[in-house]
Amino acid sequence: MTQVVLKDLTRRFGSVVAVDALNLEINSGEMVAFLGPSGCGKTTTLRMITGLLLPSSGDVIFDGRSIVSIPTEKRGAVMVFQKHLLFPTMDVAQNVGFGLRMAKVDKRETDRRVSEMLELVRLPGYEKRRPHELSGGQQQRIALARALVVKPKVLLLDEPLANLDANLRLEMRELIRGIQRELGITAVFVTHDQEEAVMLADRVALMFDGVLQQYDTPQAFYDRPGSARVANFFRNENVLPGTRRGDVVETPTGPLEIDASRVNLPDGAVMLTVRPEDVRLVPNGGGNLLNARVVSQVYMGTHTQVLLDVQGQKWLAHGPADYHAVDGSTIPIQLPKSRIWLLPHH
Repeated sequence: MTQVVLKDLTRRFGSVVAVDALNLEINSGEMVAFLGPSGCGKTTTLRMITGLLLPSSGDVIFDGRSIVSIPTEKRGAVMVFQKHLLFPTMDVAQNVGFGLRMAKVDKRETDRRVSEMLELVRLPGYEKRRPHELSGGQQQRIALARALVVKPKVLLLDEPLANLDANLRLEMRELIRGIQRELGITAVFVTHDQEEAVMLADRVALMFDGVLQQYDTPQAFYDRPGSARVANFFRNENVLPGTRRGDVVETPTGPLEIDASRVNLPDGAVMLTVRPEDVRLVPNGGGNLLNARVVSQVYMGTHTQVLLDVQGQKWLAHGPADYHAVDGSTIPIQLPKSRIWLLPHH
């Protein structure tokens, strides 16, 4: 298992700063997701870790040792790409064992480890098949086995599930997470899918425009986003401007009580936010009531999603599956003080 540290890691392409002074630490045996929209710098970061790109400045450190000057093939970091890149003229066993043959591992040991890896990715007996005889999910498993068979220090995955359909993506998520935990390997993957990051990662590094916005546990991104933009990326656009005064936030709708023990901003101008699933469409007594106009409703199977107008701001709320209100009507909603989070006012 390997600890990875990125220190002031920067990559420029001409005048464009793709990754800007990135600092974070990945614990040994941890799985971390680099998350963000296209062009945010996440894949560029992965390529600097593996050595396919050199940083313009900064450092990549494995277990306390800088590896920036070490060639890609000697770093012990192996990358699984979005495209499987299997050799079409080789069978499965030859594809999986390619790295071992390049390292001149003897045939008996190579065969043993290839067989072991195919068991791990749940494809025993596939040794003689060709890539064109495999499904997309099976090809991705072979690419994963080929990466793992050389026993890398760090496993890097660049949007490994992007080309799979929904059912296969779920199956591969479970497989990748299970293998990572079983082997205890340090793993880093890139994705633009919040759900994928939350399901797979121990911690998530969210990037916008080459800059790290927040590095935290998946739960923290939902419960304690660092900014309105972070909250918005995690599908929470519910914000209201206000002024904090101790345990109360004065808003255009009136005063709302907060749990001061779970907020980290001083008195003054703030943005108040509550996740859609925490907005109560059926108040159960107590305070923090405000009026909202029902704009529209969508039945989602497990719940009804309600679009609200709160003081000119669009809010979402999740009600019971059988919830219904008249579009255009004004209803009371409740914001539990234990679920309110405050964001910096911009």
